[in-house]
Amino acid sequence: MAEITAALVKELRETTGAGMMDCKKALVETSGDLDGAVDWLRKKGLAAAAKKAGRVASEGLIGVTAQGNQGALVEVNSETDFVARNDKFQAFVSETAKLALHAGGDLEALKTLAYPGTGRTVEEELTQLISVIGENLNLRRTAAISVEAGIVGAYVHGQVVPGLGKIGVLVGLNSGGEAGALAALGKQFAMHIAAAAPQAIDSGDVDSSALERERNVLADQARASGKPEEIIEKMVEGRLRKYYEEVCLLEQTFVIDGETKIRKVLEQSGKDLGGPVSVTGFHRFLLGEGVDRGPEGPGDFATEVAAAAQLGQS
Repeated sequence: MAEITAALVKELRETTGAGMMDCKKALVETSGDLDGAVDWLRKKGLAAAAKKAGRVASEGLIGVTAQGNQGALVEVNSETDFVARNDKFQAFVSETAKLALHAGGDLEALKTLAYPGTGRTVEEELTQLISVIGENLNLRRTAAISVEAGIVGAYVHGQVVPGLGKIGVLVGLNSGGEAGALAALGKQFAMHIAAAAPQAIDSGDVDSSALERERNVLADQARASGKPEEIIEKMVEGRLRKYYEEVCLLEQTFVIDGETKIRKVLEQSGKDLGGPVSVTGFHRFLLGEGVDRGPEGPGDFATEVAAAAQLGQS
């Protein structure tokens, strides 16, 4: 019998797309025969995932979980929206979101965590699910957030079951204020972020390369007016203030009332709660964001979320 080495298991895994433990078992059953192990996996339906790996998976679900001062997000993609209504798929996304609390936003770490009640890792359980469902599935990304004092607010838009939907948001609020009032504020802020899609908390947090690109575009637009450079510089700075209002959370207008800046909402909340309230960070996942979904695109969720937020719906 050939030695079942880690390299041999890895080779079989890369060839078939099956889970690590399944590959090891296949090699044991076939006395280390690689070709025989491939056939063994195929007969068990565990190598089917490899044939589906090339298909585009841009549907699926965002999973959100928040527990007190910590929260996590995951995106698990499928090929069709039909699968998002599958009970087994929903259970996987929900359980994986809970496990993501222990991965700290590290996708590879999340994949290696034990999936409860199976003897498999999260990644291996996903491979198993691919064989059962018959579509390519992809655990695409995860994020986590925590605060020392305060809460992590959460919101799910397009919710199909609790904690699962099309947009997922987490926002960390640092405060020593009353937990119930802080949680309500956190949910409102999460709804705002879902609708307004800020890129940074404040102007100092804007990505430097994105800011430089915006500055260059604005400068070229201003030069087209034929005005002197000193005037152009002032024009650019004025337009950058507008840019910050669009991309910075604290400069945005609160979608709940449609008139107050988030910065002012925080100031007033601090007075109401008897102590300062600050945003420590946020994450916003839009299903399929950045994946080529064809000509239809991902849809306009911002208007939907803003309407729901103003009505105070969940």
